[in-house]
Amino acid sequence: MGQKVLVLGEMKNGEVRNVTYEAIAAGQKIVDGGEIVGVLFGENLQEHAETMIHYGADRVVTAEKKELAPYTTDAYSQALLQICEAEKPEGIVMGHTSSGKDLAPRMAGKLKAGLVSDAVGVDIEDGQVVFTRPIYSGKAFEKKVIEEGLVLATIRPNNIVAFEKDESRSGDVSSMDIEIKDIRTMIKDVVKKTSDGVDLSEANIIVSGGRGVKSADGFKPLEELAEVLGAAVGASRGACDAEYCDYSLQIGQTGKVVTPDLYIACGISGAIQHLAGMSNSKVIVAINKDPEAPIFEVADYGIVGDLFEVVPKLTEEFSKVSV
Repeated sequence: MGQKVLVLGEMKNGEVRNVTYEAIAAGQKIVDGGEIVGVLFGENLQEHAETMIHYGADRVVTAEKKELAPYTTDAYSQALLQICEAEKPEGIVMGHTSSGKDLAPRMAGKLKAGLVSDAVGVDIEDGQVVFTRPIYSGKAFEKKVIEEGLVLATIRPNNIVAFEKDESRSGDVSSMDIEIKDIRTMIKDVVKKTSDGVDLSEANIIVSGGRGVKSADGFKPLEELAEVLGAAVGASRGACDAEYCDYSLQIGQTGKVVTPDLYIACGISGAIQHLAGMSNSKVIVAINKDPEAPIFEVADYGIVGDLFEVVPKLTEEFSKVSV
């Protein structure tokens, strides 16, 4: 479509998020033989910039300022606009994450560009870049084309396969002096409610609990299984409303949308609001005492039984093999 696409890298806990590498792969499809320019904001970025190159970026532009270390809409939009003015790209790609969902509309407005949000696929059809995105809570998909002007898109994590890491790849890492002014929001501290572990939105395996876990202690067997599998722990809104766990774990229409390789639903009935957040998982395993539970209609594998009996047995068996 053009000669250059910017891919905005996203940092979390001092590391580049995997969705950044997926965005690079999406950008390569868009640019069709042109140049992928990675963009990183924050501090101490050289090593992370080189990693972006190992995953497919041709070169990386960094902006190292303390104002950019935590994400804020004002700082990031100012910085990215200045890089756009210098690079004059034909496209911008970023992850459909909490910061991406906040920043992309702001950039689209300022650049007077079309925006395709939450893309799960990118293809070239008849010389045009065609994005696929879910609609109606994942019940259907639509194809979108930006016919003219700059192409701006956010990519849903865990849907577009990243390139294999190639440490032999090399490229230029340059630093750009960015002017940040009139910041209306300043982040003094970040208090995490969830324990350190696998990022829920990027997890390949998720063990999720519903009202059937019966209490906060009912999540302990799920956490043990998740630890064995190297998985993240999620929850239905019912479990969150019952105060069995924090709302940061909520998966569903009003929570996080996830697409892991394996989703294990424990004590979740399968309300449509929850299905909207996980029905596109590649393999779904449902564990529920009620054989008529709606979750079995979308499950690839179903186990009718008491989760407090089934989950420990799964943990025991999985612990015998390497995952």
